[in-house]
Amino acid sequence: MKSEKKIRIGILIGLAFGIVIGLSLNNLPLWICVGIALGAIVGVTFKLKKYPKVKWTLISVVSLLVLLISFGAWFINLLPLEEMKKDLTTSKVEDISYVSENRIPKRGKILTVVTSKATMGNSGKSTGYELTELSRAYYVFETNGFEVDVASPLGGKPPVVLDDDDMGIFDYAFLNDSIAQIKTSHTIALDDVNAEEYQAIFFVGGKGAMFDFPENKAIQEIVKKYYQSGKVVGAVCHGPAALVNVTLDNGIHLLKNKTVSSFTNEEELLLIPNAKTIFPFLLQDKLVSQGAQFNKGAMYLETISHDKNLVTGQNPWSTWKLAETIIQQLGYTPKYREITGEENAGKVLLVYEKEGLTKAKELIDKLLVQEKKPVDRLLLASHSVIAGMQGKIGRSFSLLGLVSYAKKKSKN
Repeated sequence: MKSEKKIRIGILIGLAFGIVIGLSLNNLPLWICVGIALGAIVGVTFKLKKYPKVKWTLISVVSLLVLLISFGAWFINLLPLEEMKKDLTTSKVEDISYVSENRIPKRGKILTVVTSKATMGNSGKSTGYELTELSRAYYVFETNGFEVDVASPLGGKPPVVLDDDDMGIFDYAFLNDSIAQIKTSHTIALDDVNAEEYQAIFFVGGKGAMFDFPENKAIQEIVKKYYQSGKVVGAVCHGPAALVNVTLDNGIHLLKNKTVSSFTNEEELLLIPNAKTIFPFLLQDKLVSQGAQFNKGAMYLETISHDKNLVTGQNPWSTWKLAETIIQQLGYTPKYREITGEENAGKVLLVYEKEGLTKAKELIDKLLVQEKKPVDRLLLASHSVIAGMQGKIGRSFSLLGLVSYAKKKSKN
């Protein structure tokens, strides 16, 4: 076979490969180019009879590239690409019926507290409060009749962390809400807070809270005062750092024998392996050292602890339930809210954790087919990636199978 013919055959093989992948991902021009390039390499390998080592090295490299590209294309095709392309950046409160319709008369006020720290200690890494942990709780509180104020240790405009992958319509609406933005741009300094005005306090997470919550005297005083008087104290993710070093009038740590949740050691160290050298402590360890009964849930999934008037959540995905539990603790039934696709995906993952793949698929059937409820495949896929990061390859592929199943059922 002539060399030119061999190269042409290689290019045709690559072209066919590119067309198949391009059609599946709706990006034909790009993948045709990739396919032709790979095909040319395949064609060149046909010419290397005199150099068997080079030939087989090239074949191995090309095979690996094709395998990786094929897997990547398959993985991307599992994701909700159309949903991900939706532009939510212009979302407004008026677009969310839960917030804008059937408003509840004012019942009182809730104080939310965010960090003022913009960097993680001496690491130079940027931080701030987590937007999603404030925005979602903010609208749950407002929608259920509670005016929300925002405070911080220093007052003024605090640093904020925006994670585009986790943001939804509520979060973008918050960024476009002029009232909410005035409150977050001009937070009340904690020393200037009139504690008597509020029925509850909620500490928003964000890694900066690890640095300016634990030793803050104003935080310690208001937490002690609220807890002892029966007012609700809530905190999510790194927000429970506000509970550290709080001593009640009887001389006992607030946390003594209290059931609490926070960002776990496992969650922290997976994302920041050197967290022990960056933070003054690991939050789970610190809470336990002060007598807390730590309630640890599955990684990056909803877990809350409700111990009388103390309500805490493990991570950002716990915010919805935690905020509504605060409303319940205040004596009210939370207003009905459509559960998000992210929350439903979290439920599927929790079933997977506790009962296995088959039961998780059954829940997907129920949600997608019977109830026509959304299930966020991006969150399912994220947990497959997390499993891969942990070296749990079998679990990673099992979760990918769950993503594939959810995609199949979403078409029914």
